[in-house]
Amino acid sequence: MYKGIHMLTIFRTNSEDPGFVHLVRLLDEDLARKNSEQNSFYSQFNKIAVIKHVVLAQVSAQAIACGAIKEYEPGVMEIKRMFTLPEYRGKGVASQVLVELETWAKEMSYGKCILETGRNMPEPIRLYKKNGYKVISNYGQYAGVQNSICFEKILAKAGS
Repeated sequence: MYKGIHMLTIFRTNSEDPGFVHLVRLLDEDLARKNSEQNSFYSQFNKIAVIKHVVLAQVSAQAIACGAIKEYEPGVMEIKRMFTLPEYRGKGVASQVLVELETWAKEMSYGKCILETGRNMPEPIRLYKKNGYKVISNYGQYAGVQNSICFEKILAKAGS
């Protein structure tokens, strides 16, 4: 049991998992509302056709939270598609998904995770800061984008 959630399981899968596909559809709807006119810019970077590294959280076989990683450049994984159903937020589930993604990245010898979120997204910003992420200059396609805030976390070596 984790913060009042019975039977929580965290597991690794890929972007073909039906639970992940469902959660990403909800995430995209949520982002479309929050990003309004800027949504088309962001959505082009959020395709899930072939993501090999997805982590899902489930309760009683229902997918309740997800996240993914994909290589940004050698040694660096980018955190993508983090989402938790509203009724499970604030219970530590997203942190567990994030830790599992970081563990997976370390197992594959990646030394750093980076990510982007919106400046108007206080909950994700709190999540990433709470989990040791530091604000960095906006990278890649987010460079110069006022509404974006980017983070990085240097990963400890696996086993340390």
